[in-house]
Amino acid sequence: MKPSAYTARVDADAIVIGAGAAGLAAARYLAQRSFRVVMLEARDRVGGRVWSRQLSGVTTPVELGAEFIHGPAHETMLLLREARLTAVAVGNEAWVCDNRRGLIRDTQNFIGAAQVMAGARESARDESAEQYLERLARDDATREAAEAAREFVEGFDAADPAIASARAIADELHSGVDSQSARPVGGYGPMFELLRRTCDAAGVVMVFSTIARRISWRGGAAAVEFSDVKGDVQTLQARALIITLPIGVLRYEGDQHRVTFNPVLPAAKREAFRKLEMGSVVKIVLSFRTAFWERIGGGRYRDAAFFRCKEQPFAVYWTQWPLHSNAIVAWVGGPKAVALQGLSEDALVSQALDSFGALCNERNLARQEFEGGLMHDWESDPFARGAYSYVTVGGADARADLAAPVDGTLFFAGEATSIHGQGGTVNGAIVTGERAAAEVVASFHARGDSR
Repeated sequence: MKPSAYTARVDADAIVIGAGAAGLAAARYLAQRSFRVVMLEARDRVGGRVWSRQLSGVTTPVELGAEFIHGPAHETMLLLREARLTAVAVGNEAWVCDNRRGLIRDTQNFIGAAQVMAGARESARDESAEQYLERLARDDATREAAEAAREFVEGFDAADPAIASARAIADELHSGVDSQSARPVGGYGPMFELLRRTCDAAGVVMVFSTIARRISWRGGAAAVEFSDVKGDVQTLQARALIITLPIGVLRYEGDQHRVTFNPVLPAAKREAFRKLEMGSVVKIVLSFRTAFWERIGGGRYRDAAFFRCKEQPFAVYWTQWPLHSNAIVAWVGGPKAVALQGLSEDALVSQALDSFGALCNERNLARQEFEGGLMHDWESDPFARGAYSYVTVGGADARADLAAPVDGTLFFAGEATSIHGQGGTVNGAIVTGERAAAEVVASFHARGDSR
């Protein structure tokens, strides 16, 4: 085979596409081992689907993307300690809507109710979460738990139960990723700044506002054709390429911001694209003059962590407990989030505000106290195309197939490639970034490449 033109020079040992958690972790790992690394990022910031922002009137940063730490998350905790940050456990006091009595204490642990999915791990065949739960809903003994589990699938996994794999969700639950939840005090921003700063100190060349267009490779050589904000097209070449793009971006076939591969990726990789789906989410942060919900009802909601009402357009609201903040997060995932697509940001914020006021039976007070709202449309974001990944029916091997290197030259990372129950999490992204970087090092050593 005649060498391609892109093998004529090498600009770096490795190019990393994407400056989210996976890309930063991979770049840092390689650079701290004296590899020459170039990182390309389409946005003008690091963080990817983690985005810490300031909202007027709120003293602490708010998260428009990922907010929580799920499960033990050892790698995340190590980074937080390195950044001299702490994490605080999320409260479990929840209040739910009752048609007759208004808000009542949730006596059934929401995540515990979702353990009803565990039986899907022993099923002879995979099926959708919808099919699995419909059978349980026909039994009076399990009807309530099945309904709670359906809310879990939509809310926690941001998945459509009609296509989500029941077995994959059961495996995720079995991994313990939902066993505990926390959040970084002060948000994720400082941790990502640490990653950016240490990458810079280790010599990573970070190029922002550059959109990958075409990826070419043969054994031991890769090239990335990309465009900058002016539309000018350039090419960088390296011995290895780590791709951390979300699954929604990888499989996108529209005209704008499409990434093409030459040659086309192996069939198993393309099948993985088809078996993984991006969850739909609408998340809105609402700011109020005071935390009025802590005063109403004689202070009964002072320590509330969650408010849930499946009849509302936004199924879940949460506070910043144990911090007594004046911010409330409105959240809806799955098909209910899809139903809100097409509404303007102002319309969504207004709907979230009205729904929270109605939930508290204090619609006028909520309006009087309201200061502002903030959100980001991840679904329409061309560099995300959704919130985070989940496995569809029959996709048991999809995450592993997506993670598998190609020709010792292309390496894949990101939450969608997590095979240990951490798909959709920041920690899963960090782990896969370090894993892909270690695979690059092993590949270089195996072929005797010098740097």
